[in-house]
Amino acid sequence: MSDIQSAGSKRILKILPYLSLLSVLAIWELVVDTGLVPNTLLATPIQVIELFIYKLSHADPDGSVLLVHVLTSIGEALTGYTLALLIGIPLGLLMGWFVVAEGLARPIFEMIRPIPPVAWIPLAIFWFGVGLTGKAFIIWASGIVPCVINSFVGVRMTNPVYIRMARTYGASDWEIFKNICVPSALPMVFGGLQVALAASWTALVAAELIAADTGLGFLITMGRRLLMPDMIVLGMLMVGLTGVFIGIVIDRVEKRLVAGVRR
Repeated sequence: MSDIQSAGSKRILKILPYLSLLSVLAIWELVVDTGLVPNTLLATPIQVIELFIYKLSHADPDGSVLLVHVLTSIGEALTGYTLALLIGIPLGLLMGWFVVAEGLARPIFEMIRPIPPVAWIPLAIFWFGVGLTGKAFIIWASGIVPCVINSFVGVRMTNPVYIRMARTYGASDWEIFKNICVPSALPMVFGGLQVALAASWTALVAAELIAADTGLGFLITMGRRLLMPDMIVLGMLMVGLTGVFIGIVIDRVEKRLVAGVRR
């Protein structure tokens, strides 16, 4: 009997996310259809789906098909995000273990860290214009902070027993750092990647809302200018779905790398 109940519970748990999503869509549709929220302020899910299908093959009224906006945002986000990882992770790891690296980099990092990434947008436009370079800089400024912090903390959380044992066997500081501290810090590093992704994606949309001619943030801006709430909602949903997709990819990579290190 318990096995039957367990199987039923598993089926219910699998169905629950879909029921939750359908419930939200149904309530959303009813709220707009009944006039509780005017259609001029919020589009219905059906209208958003219709616009999604239309934008797959039509550039009007904003000048680009939906795929161009998505690929533009992904390209800009990955450029800045990759630079944040390439600079932030090694910097955080080195700061966590080597006193000289921490002494040199930490004062500058602590001075820049509290500055909101959006505050860099006027300077980025002034320095680089509204193209890829300016947006990549803003995304880099947003993503590098969690990369450095999590990498730094990951190294500092290394089990001191392993470090003392390695020193007993004559390991150098570099060998301890490379073979013990870095593998131990990987879970924290990948946690930082997820936080950096969210921060980078938010900064990208903010940058595109202010200065862009394509991208999902630009799509949202055009929806506001054209008084099309369905376009605004479509842009918001595509931002969320694209961010979730990139997050899933990072999660899969994390699981494989961490599993390989533990072996």
